[in-house]
Amino acid sequence: MSEQKEAPAPLSLFAGYGIELEYMIVARDSGDVLPVADRVLELEAGKITNAVEHGAIAWSNELVLHVIELKTNGPAPALEPLADLFLRDVQRINRHLDQLDGRLMPTAMHAWMDPARETVLWPHDDREIYTAYDRIFNCQGHGWSNLQSMHINLPFAGDAEFRRLHTAIRTLLPVMPAIAASSPLLEGQLTGFLDTRLETYRFNARRIASIAGLVVPEFVATRREYEQRILAPMYADIAPHDPAHVLQYEWLNSRGAIARFDRSAIEIRVLDTQETPRADLAVAAAIVAVLRALTGGRWTSAEEQGGIATEVLAALFLDCVRDADQAVIQERDFLRLFAFPDKDCRAGELWQYLMDECGGGDWADMVRGIGRDGCLARRIRQAVGRDARRARVEETYRVLCRCLDEDVLFEGI
Repeated sequence: MSEQKEAPAPLSLFAGYGIELEYMIVARDSGDVLPVADRVLELEAGKITNAVEHGAIAWSNELVLHVIELKTNGPAPALEPLADLFLRDVQRINRHLDQLDGRLMPTAMHAWMDPARETVLWPHDDREIYTAYDRIFNCQGHGWSNLQSMHINLPFAGDAEFRRLHTAIRTLLPVMPAIAASSPLLEGQLTGFLDTRLETYRFNARRIASIAGLVVPEFVATRREYEQRILAPMYADIAPHDPAHVLQYEWLNSRGAIARFDRSAIEIRVLDTQETPRADLAVAAAIVAVLRALTGGRWTSAEEQGGIATEVLAALFLDCVRDADQAVIQERDFLRLFAFPDKDCRAGELWQYLMDECGGGDWADMVRGIGRDGCLARRIRQAVGRDARRARVEETYRVLCRCLDEDVLFEGI
C-alpha cells in the first residue's frame, strides 16, 4: 500500500500570493462579446478543457463563454514578477484569438453588451454548477455574465492569523474600489457609478440575501464563528433551491472577501480589472502593503479595527462604488484606524497618504497617481464624454484593447 502524502502546511501571512485576472473576449472589428473561450483553451491544449497550465500562470474557463481567467499556478512567492508573466500570457491568448477574429478586452464590464441576447454559459465540464446558478438566479444578466475582476488570495495559518487578516481586509475593503473602479458604463450609457460592476454584483443573488450580505464581511474571530455566522445561514437558505447540494461550498459566499478554509486563504473580490496587468499588480501591491501594516498593528490593533460596525463600513463602500477616488470620507472613527489626520478627506487623498506611509517603488507612484488624477473609470468617463456617443465608446474600448496587448496605461483618446 503506497503512503498517502500529507497536505502541505498552510502558508503564513504574506508568505505567498494568488492573483486571478478575468478578461472579456470580443470580436476584433465590432468589439461585441465573442463566446469562444473553449476554443482558445482548445488551441492551447489541443482539446476542450476547463484549464491549461502555462508555467507559472494557468488559464481557465468562467461562467460564460466570452470570459477567460488567468491566474497564478499556485501561490507565488512575490508579486513583482507577476505583471510580466500575466502580460506574456495575455499576448499569447491574443495570438490565438487572431485566428478567431477576436481579442481580449480589459476593464470590469463590457460597455454595450446585451446579456439577455448575448449570454452563452460554459457548456462543458462543471456545467452542472453553472446550470444550478442559472436555474436559481437567472444568469442572463449583467450581475452574472458581465463582470470581470481581479481576485487577490492571501494565506493564513490558524485562527490567530485568520482573525488578523480577515479583520484587516474588512477594514480596508470599503475604499478598495477608490483605486480599482473601471466600470462606468452599462449598455452604452454612463450609469452614475464609477464601479458599476460592484453596484450590479451586490444584487446578483438578491433572491437569497445571506449569500452576499452587505458585501463588506461581518467581523468574526475564528473559523468556527465564520462557519456558524456566515456559511451555515447561507447553506440553509439555499438548501430548498439546491437539493442536490451542488452549490453548498465556501465559494457560494458572494461577500467582497471570502474565507477559503479549503486552502487556508482569504479571497478579495472587489477589484475591477484594469487596463494592463501592470496596473492590476500595482493595485494588488498597494493593498498588500496596507494590509501588512494593519495586520502588524502599525496604526491600531485588531480589536480596534474589529470594533467598527459593518453597516458603517458598508455605507462607505457604497460611496466608493459610486464616486471611487472622489468619495468623501467623513467617518472619523474609520480614518483613525489609519492614524489619518483628524479631518474629512476624499478616498483618493487617503490612498495617497497610505502610499506615503507604506509604499515604495513604481507601483506606489502609480497608485498615488490614481489618487491624484483619477481611477480608470474616471479616465474612461472623460474619454467617452458626457453624451457617451456609441462611436466614441467603441473607439475608447478599442484603445483599451491596445493598452492591454501593448502594456500601455490608458490616458484617453
